[in-house]
Amino acid sequence: MSKIAFSPADILLPVDCGLTKWAVVACDQYTSEPEYWERVDKFVGDAPSTLRLILPESKLEDDNVEEEIAKINQTMEQYLQEERLRPVENSLLLLERKLNGGKTRLGLIGKLDLEQYDYAKGSGTPIRATEGTVLSRIPPRMRVRKNAPIELPHIMVLIDDPDRTVIEPLTTDQAKKQMQMVYSATLMEKGGRVSGFLLSDKQKQDVEDKLTALADPKRFEEFYHAEGKPVLTFAMGDGNHSLATAKACWEELKPTLSPEERENHPARYALVELVNLHDDSLEFEAIHRVLFGVDPKKLLADFLAAYPGAHYGEGEGHQIRYVMAGEKGVVTVPNPTAQLEVGTLQSFLDKYLEENGGKIDYIHGEDVTERLASQPESIGFILPAMGKDQLFPTVIFDGALPRKTFSMGEANDKRFYLEARKIK
Repeated sequence: MSKIAFSPADILLPVDCGLTKWAVVACDQYTSEPEYWERVDKFVGDAPSTLRLILPESKLEDDNVEEEIAKINQTMEQYLQEERLRPVENSLLLLERKLNGGKTRLGLIGKLDLEQYDYAKGSGTPIRATEGTVLSRIPPRMRVRKNAPIELPHIMVLIDDPDRTVIEPLTTDQAKKQMQMVYSATLMEKGGRVSGFLLSDKQKQDVEDKLTALADPKRFEEFYHAEGKPVLTFAMGDGNHSLATAKACWEELKPTLSPEERENHPARYALVELVNLHDDSLEFEAIHRVLFGVDPKKLLADFLAAYPGAHYGEGEGHQIRYVMAGEKGVVTVPNPTAQLEVGTLQSFLDKYLEENGGKIDYIHGEDVTERLASQPESIGFILPAMGKDQLFPTVIFDGALPRKTFSMGEANDKRFYLEARKIK
């Protein structure tokens, strides 16, 4: 597959281990709930697990983080030496994920060419970030990836395929007969169930042809009424900063390689799951905000002062719900300049935290937001979800959304680490 940015990969799959303990949810989940990760650690015990190959983001700022990273790299090497991971070369995998709520999400596992991706605001590459990339979040993640022999992705990338031409035809009984099932497992902590199927050579070619048609400049121009705009084929869904980290590591490595080495070096690519934006199971959930170590009353007063005409209570404009210990309410910002409520709120919070200190966390679920915001010196903001149909046009015409604008499903529905790929 040379025409498009997505192609088959040499995928590593686990051997001789219980997949329920092997597969662990994305590292950027449950960042304010350490008890989740403690529970998973206890459940996994000494069994082989991706828990020993990833660093939960809640631990990124721990004093012993370098020691933890070294231990992760050592475990990766150990699993490779023990042949705990078997290669399935030049492969695309169809994923069927039965979510805890009963719906099934479909995906394709393959690799993306980082040469066709730029996370900078306003980029016109075929692969694009959908939300603002926080540059300060990349260096600590680079330390995790820099010396790692393998990658384990939680990256989900979206295609806008309303006619369901790429992934969905692979799910028919006739199509399944051409595939080989390579795993099927129940996932821990209400993660549902996941099965993986190896595509045939003909099916891989069909995927390339359909993706090439989706990326046709004429089709793109007509579909989005986007004359003169660069083609966007792959938009980030989850794992924005993970893909940005892979790109930053590649750009750092690239000058040390010869032109020939750059063509096929494994670090030039990142393993991802491709998902159709129009998948029936795919629901955009709002990502809420909780601030810690702040004076809630002062923060709300400063928020009102930051926007002319802003007031407590509902009204015309952006309505933003807040919650704190013993109080819930709404603040309305009339005549907002941002497209979405999250843009109005986030631009203020960034400035407030810079000037006053405090910490922000991004939370899935209103109940968790309310519980965390009920603590002293804390306040939560509950935001509405954006519509799926707004995503591609907004990125094409306006550039990236404010960071943490949307999430694809609840935390337990996120990608679980199961597959890996060598990057050295």
